[in-house]
Amino acid sequence: MSEQVAVGYIGLGHLGAHLARSLLGAGHALTVTDLHRAAAAELIAAGATWASTAAEVAAASNVVFTCLPSPAAVDAVVTGPNGLLAGARAGSTWIDNSTNDRDETLRLAALATARGVRMLEAPVTGGVHKAAAGDITVLVGGDEAVFDEHRELLAAIGQPVLYMGPLGSAAVIKVITNMLAFVNLVAVGEALMLAKRGGLDLAKSFEAIANSSGNSFVHETEGQVILNGSYNIGFTMDLACKDLGFATQFGREFGVPLDLAGQTEQTFIRARSQYGGGAWSSQVVKLLEDALGTDLRAPGFPEVLQ
Repeated sequence: MSEQVAVGYIGLGHLGAHLARSLLGAGHALTVTDLHRAAAAELIAAGATWASTAAEVAAASNVVFTCLPSPAAVDAVVTGPNGLLAGARAGSTWIDNSTNDRDETLRLAALATARGVRMLEAPVTGGVHKAAAGDITVLVGGDEAVFDEHRELLAAIGQPVLYMGPLGSAAVIKVITNMLAFVNLVAVGEALMLAKRGGLDLAKSFEAIANSSGNSFVHETEGQVILNGSYNIGFTMDLACKDLGFATQFGREFGVPLDLAGQTEQTFIRARSQYGGGAWSSQVVKLLEDALGTDLRAPGFPEVLQ
């Protein structure tokens, strides 16, 4: 699919707006919609076309991407009276960048198939800053022939593009990667607090950890916005709790005891209760800061990752 493709994008939040921009930047004809037209302003100025409903986006597109915050939102956008399937052409493709429930993905894929619409799940991982740079990891599940047909289009939104297996496979691995990130985030907060209460310089401690066997992607990224105090990682507490809920659900389903993930889920639920569902997920560390009356601030760290 190296030629220009008529592409639609539905859901222009923190993540979706960047993914849509990458498709536009790759030269594809882009039609977009969102609950808030203001979210599409920059894309429209850059050449995208606005549509008032998901059905209108689908009618104008050969491939429609979605990036939505919850299973309920995905269902409403896909199956509603003015939803994606109401306007989709037979033979078109729906690619979902949302982190969705596996069973919901399979149910919606069956509805799409009945309408002659093919589906791929393609959740992304690596953070909003990587989506903005076009190098976020894309995890794909679905029919391998459909994946091969759309491989080049998927590469426009991120790299690497990893085919995980049949539909539902990407939902499982995406939840696993997020679970690891959230467990690590709580651990990073504890490590930085140990350094602070131990009298160490936090900037020097950050550098030491980054060059040690204890380093991690979460330390290198979220650690910076924690030390800045903005906590702005572009990912909310509501989303973190949703994904941890998926993880512990898989643990029960697959018979795997998830001691750390279960404890981490409870910590995030407490943080959401304290700071609100719209708070940045990295504010889970603030629970420890508030409990000890000790902030984790150091000069020289960015407010937002670039």
